[in-house]
Amino acid sequence: MSEGPNIVRVAALIGDNARAEILTALMSDRAMTATELAHLSGVTRQTASFHLGKLLEEGLVVVDRQGRHRYFRIAGSDVAELIESIMGVAFRSGGKRPVTGPRDPGLRRARICYDHLAGEVSVELYEAMLRHDVLRNDSGGIWLTDRGRRWFGYLGVDTDALDSRKRIFCRPCLDWSERRHHLAGALGAALLGRLQALGWAARTPDSRTVTLTQEDEESLWAMFTRAT
Repeated sequence: MSEGPNIVRVAALIGDNARAEILTALMSDRAMTATELAHLSGVTRQTASFHLGKLLEEGLVVVDRQGRHRYFRIAGSDVAELIESIMGVAFRSGGKRPVTGPRDPGLRRARICYDHLAGEVSVELYEAMLRHDVLRNDSGGIWLTDRGRRWFGYLGVDTDALDSRKRIFCRPCLDWSERRHHLAGALGAALLGRLQALGWAARTPDSRTVTLTQEDEESLWAMFTRAT
């Protein structure tokens, strides 16, 4: 028998269609009730509650209680990274969902990936950071340069404060729709938060879609010439 943790229980939990739909819905970084998750996953509330109980037992989701209401969310960034990685593998293997409506192009353009930005915009932004020496990529992974600290500081992100947290500071995350990388980790989350605070990125209600106007994107790209 091989050594290490037994992955069968976790794999079996995620492999169930309804639970996979629930976890995917929670990748929006927004806590939801069992009723909301039942609607999104196409099952009854009782069925959703049963699956949520299983996910709670294995520590894949956590619950916040406010009065009579219970709000479920992904247990942490490690679980979110696992789900996003599986989505990437499913996309490469042809396990794509059918196109269901006009939201799909928006999701591909910009969306929430747990707590950071994903989609075409995020991939373009990540690659621009590498070109402009904001980030560097070597065999040890990606890291923030001195120029990068100035760039994020100009944007209003305190990278020193982020660096002191226990969470991974920055890492590449494989984008399931683009099959290229975008920025994740504490730095990626702070970047999205700052774009929202500046009004350059806005969440679409009841969706993972993020909207950036052409003017917003131009303001973002202009940062590479201003913050030197």
